[in-house]
Amino acid sequence: MLSIMKEKLNPDCLRNVSIRQLRVLAAIARNGQLNLAAQKLSVTAPAITQQLKLLEGNAGLPLVERSKQGLRLTEAGHVLLGVHARIEAALHEGSATCAQLKGLGRGRVSVGATSTAKYLAPRIIAAFIEVHPQIDVELKVGNREEIMASLEELDFAIMGSPPAELEVEHTLIGPHPFFIVAAKDHPLAKRRRVAFKEFADETFLSRELGSGTRNLMEKTFAKFDFTPSKVTEFGSNETIKQAVMAGLGIAFISAHTVAAEAKAGWLSVLRVDGLPVTRSWYAVRSVGRCPLPASLAMWNFVGEHGEAFLPDAGISKLKRRS
Repeated sequence: MLSIMKEKLNPDCLRNVSIRQLRVLAAIARNGQLNLAAQKLSVTAPAITQQLKLLEGNAGLPLVERSKQGLRLTEAGHVLLGVHARIEAALHEGSATCAQLKGLGRGRVSVGATSTAKYLAPRIIAAFIEVHPQIDVELKVGNREEIMASLEELDFAIMGSPPAELEVEHTLIGPHPFFIVAAKDHPLAKRRRVAFKEFADETFLSRELGSGTRNLMEKTFAKFDFTPSKVTEFGSNETIKQAVMAGLGIAFISAHTVAAEAKAGWLSVLRVDGLPVTRSWYAVRSVGRCPLPASLAMWNFVGEHGEAFLPDAGISKLKRRS
């Protein structure tokens, strides 16, 4: 009989049912009388009667019947009582989850990182998770254009200069130096100082046109009135590093990208007049975002502590001379 009754209750007719109406039905089921149900819900008996009529009108079936023991639910009433129980359970779970999120007991943060920022983002994320182990952090890595296109979906992103063409807010993380690297046995590696004119016959290994590093390289070279005789493009910083170590050319690159290789001695940082050129790292988010507590906690953590986790590229050992 119960399965037949479920078929008669068309789900479409319950779209206008309110949680208040279902709670009235549950109160009647528990107490067996309208007056007692009204007292438990702190409303009047006529208000209980009105809500019950609305619920029966939505269901299209009688939900309550009289017996010697008082009011009792019909089979249709029991069906809706089960619906009420599931809704209350879902609301309780949602309330508990929101309370945990508010107290940073748990949560999820989506972070974007440009291709160059992937050398520092995992270090910052690891430090944050150590403080908040119950918060899940998802990292998306892409080129600058891909990350900017995803800002609406991400809680925030770690990148170089904030995009002027988008409505964003940003917080400073720390300095982002760039210099020129060569293979460890390159003829210029042992020179105390190198001028740009000495790169006239060198092949520069570079990221694609439009990338942040490529744009900065071109601006820097223009400042020193220098144009490379040959530029070979690669799609990733990893490939550029391997190509430089193999002796295929030299590269203008982020110090944080080659920190490990420079420290190990696999790459030589050239002491070039006017370098390093220093930009900054930022955390950037869309102004349209309404951050949850977990997201806000990580945003604040990155702004306050992010600089401490930047890779050490030995930049302090290079004496800049313009």
